[in-house]
Amino acid sequence: MAAAAMLLPELERWLQERADRRPVAANVPMLDGYVAAIVAGPVSMSPLDWICPLLAIDADAFNHGGTPEFAAICAAALRHNEISQILSTTPRQFAPMHRRKINGDVDPRPWCQGFYAAMRLRMLDWAPLLDTDDVNFGLLLPILVHCRDDQRRPLFGSARRGRTTRDFLRNAHAEIPAAVEATRQYWMPIRYARAG
Repeated sequence: MAAAAMLLPELERWLQERADRRPVAANVPMLDGYVAAIVAGPVSMSPLDWICPLLAIDADAFNHGGTPEFAAICAAALRHNEISQILSTTPRQFAPMHRRKINGDVDPRPWCQGFYAAMRLRMLDWAPLLDTDDVNFGLLLPILVHCRDDQRRPLFGSARRGRTTRDFLRNAHAEIPAAVEATRQYWMPIRYARAG
């Protein structure tokens, strides 16, 4: 699979060229966030169910090696396996693929939007972590605070103005690796009970 996979710069170009097909991932950080949610989420999913929307490909692309679509499939599957391995063995080494803004600050928004897009595939399964009355609601906060809904509005509404909010938003990305691992741990007993 590794030999057939696109390298990340090539994958970035390929995703941009497919914009008219509306893949979930418009870029590599979005793909990375999406894949992280698939790995850490509440249910195991068939690769066809998550890779096809991610890359805007037909299921038949899995049957034809040597194509750009197949190389992109392999790249997504490799990142899935890599994230799964890291979270299973050395979770503190997990590092989301964030971009940098012009000023050098981390821009977690594309990664977080990718994570949220994967959640939307099975939103009912994710619902317990979206209940604001549940103590575990905060697990996803460092991710979802950067996300927008279909109308491009902040997922949690407009942020309160002030220094505390600005500081939280500027630094929330640093909590994303721990949030992904905590989310994975939260779902693990449920996910594997469902699979069994």
